[in-house]
Amino acid sequence: MSDHRHFVLYKPYGYLTQFVYNETRRKRRKLLGELHAFPEGTMAIGRLDEKSEGLLLLTTNGALSQLVRGNSIEKEYIVQVDGTVTKQAIEHLKSGVTIGIHGKSFHTGPCKARIVDSPEFPDRGKPIRDDRHGKTSWVSITITEGKFRQVRKMTAAVGFPTLRLIRIRIGNTHLGQMQPGDVQEVESFDLT
Repeated sequence: MSDHRHFVLYKPYGYLTQFVYNETRRKRRKLLGELHAFPEGTMAIGRLDEKSEGLLLLTTNGALSQLVRGNSIEKEYIVQVDGTVTKQAIEHLKSGVTIGIHGKSFHTGPCKARIVDSPEFPDRGKPIRDDRHGKTSWVSITITEGKFRQVRKMTAAVGFPTLRLIRIRIGNTHLGQMQPGDVQEVESFDLT
């Protein structure tokens, strides 16, 4: 029996994917440790930026963290984009796009992408915008890579900047009916 502990979290909008402040300018930022009393040594597997929401896996097992962050595990995102996304943009996403990562060009690998109907997600607290500013649409994007702000950069590269991003799945572990801030301790993650 493993001594490691594992958690599934619905990371709310506005939280940093870290447990301690590492810069003085972040004093008023919200951290994961404010959501639950996690055991010492708990780490987030991958990251979601402050403006992103959704499924985050946490563990005390560093080897498991390496496995999940590898390129063999799918991560699915539901993304609200600016404008009415086109089939041409979806095909471009599927075949890979060139984005910038830390000042260098990077061509994303093939991914799964499709247009989705307006999903039902909890309000994020801060409004996206209203219809006076133009139409929006929703896309499902499934990747295995997970570079820095990759999904946001991918939608921008095809002309549809991201307005809201929610990760709903890592492997076969799903966000399900969780609400922002919910934490569930689990025996293991379903990554197959």
